[in-house]
Amino acid sequence: MDLIADLLISFSLIVAGVFGLVGSFGLIKLRDPMSRLHGPTKATTLGVGGALVASVLYFLLVMKDFSFHELLITLFLFMTAPITAHFIAKMHIHRNERRDTLPATGTDRPWATFESDTERARAEARRQG
Repeated sequence: MDLIADLLISFSLIVAGVFGLVGSFGLIKLRDPMSRLHGPTKATTLGVGGALVASVLYFLLVMKDFSFHELLITLFLFMTAPITAHFIAKMHIHRNERRDTLPATGTDRPWATFESDTERARAEARRQG
């Protein structure tokens, strides 16, 4: 049983390392920010997930105990990865686009990344006053 546990844990760590390496390499080598989205959000998330699986397997199979910490880390990881992707995409829009190059939003409001509600209220107050 120890050999099987060691093989499962080792396999999870190798998969985690490969995904982490590919994600980090993609973050550095890909040309534009929209291409770089998948580095930190997809591949690196899977890399950390593999390390968490290895940790769960270690505590479960070797230590004969269940560790709740890995589940909390996984929850935090899945909550923060989309936020990272959102900020990278928003940075790309601010860096490479202008208001007139973006497609129409389908409403009377512009893209939210270029105008906040506060700016809109101030502009409307200036028009009225």
